[in-house]
This record gives sequence, C-alpha cells and structure tokens, in this order.
Amino acid sequence: MTRAGEETYDATHAYGGEVAVTTDGLPAWLDPVVHAARTVEAEQLSRFLPPESGRGRQSAVLILLGEGPRGPELLLMERAGNLRSHAGQASFPGGALDTEDGDPATTGPLRAALREAEEETGLDPAGVQIFGVLPRLYIPVSRFVVTPVLGWWRAPSPVGAVDPAETARVFTVPVVDLTDPANRATTVHPSGHSGPAFTVEGVLVWGFTAGVIDRILHYAGWERPWDRTKQVPLDWRS
Repeated sequence: MTRAGEETYDATHAYGGEVAVTTDGLPAWLDPVVHAARTVEAEQLSRFLPPESGRGRQSAVLILLGEGPRGPELLLMERAGNLRSHAGQASFPGGALDTEDGDPATTGPLRAALREAEEETGLDPAGVQIFGVLPRLYIPVSRFVVTPVLGWWRAPSPVGAVDPAETARVFTVPVVDLTDPANRATTVHPSGHSGPAFTVEGVLVWGFTAGVIDRILHYAGWERPWDRTKQVPLDWRS
C-alpha cells in the first residue's frame, strides 16, 4: 500500500539539489519513520554527539528498510573479525566519507552511505530510495561522526559479503523480531556504559547500531514493552 499525492523533497536547499531525498511512493508503514526523521533531535537519539570542535572522521551508514516474507525488515551486516575498528560487530552498511563523495555537510553522507553499502554488501544503489537523514551522531571509541541515512529498498537486489576481509556476513532482520521482547536485552560494556541490544539471526546487535535501532523503534511507535533488567554479555554466543 502506498500513499497518494505524497510530498517529495528534491533536496535543493539541504543537499544542493544533487541528490534526491523523497518520500514519494513509500509504503504506508514507513509513515512513522518518516515523521520521526523529520522531528527527532540528536539528543533524543544518543548522548554521544559530535564534538563542538569539529573533530572526528566524517562517515555515514545506510539504514535500509525493505519488505520481506515476514513483513518489514532491516538490512544488517556482520563485520569481519580482524578489522581494526568494531571487529565482529553487527552493523549497518557504511563507512568513512571519501573525497569523491562530496561535501560532508550536504551530499557527502548520502553518496557515502550508498557507495559503502554497494562495496560491502553488493547492493544495487539504483534500487534504494533515500527518504530521510537523521542528525549526526558520534562514536567515541573510533572517533567517527556518523550521519544515519534512511533508505527504502524499493527494488531489492541480491546481497552478500563482497570482501570477506571486511564483511563476514550480510543478512536481513524482520522488524517483528527486533520488536519481540524475547530478543531484547541490555549489554554492559567493560567501561561501564550500558545500552540496548538485540539477539537476532544468531548475532548480538549492540553499541551504536543497537542504539539507533532502539530509538527508531521508539519514535516510530513500534516498540513493545521489554525487560530492561535482562542483561547479556558481549560474548553472548561464546
């Protein structure tokens, strides 16, 4: 089901007109996510915000939502275990901006999110409709300033680990599994920081990725009550 007469952004003001950000033709179930993207503030997503000094490596991730056999689903990947940053973690496709991506304040994050997703998962960017951008956030351990880019998987394409040295696995998670209280928990990092986690598809999703998913579920109104006192170790499957 799609919505008639939907508003379209050509991104002329925000992104220099070079990259289209449009909500035209989206399925109705994405309405709450579109609303959240327009209204949420960075402070509502994370307590880790980009340094006022401007320091940090500019990067972007693609939060790609599509429709699968069990309804809406999210594309994730498991990073290779030998990487220098966030080794072995489940994550959104994404990475640092390159020079060819363009201005980090305008088109750069959009181009980087699609480029990195293609490089890591084999995704065909032509099948992705960007419909929103969340406020920039910060990952202190790797000093990445991250722009989350929201995409609708309008024309799904085959995906898989393109380079095993970077990506161990590419998979989709039904949103119904992410909202299932049985799959939700809290992790506590050795530093003492605690945060939401998801035990889905045989992997523990935690850290930055889980935090963003948790907030999207919350502000989209998809969240179901879950036991926040339930804790799982970071080596959940060990």
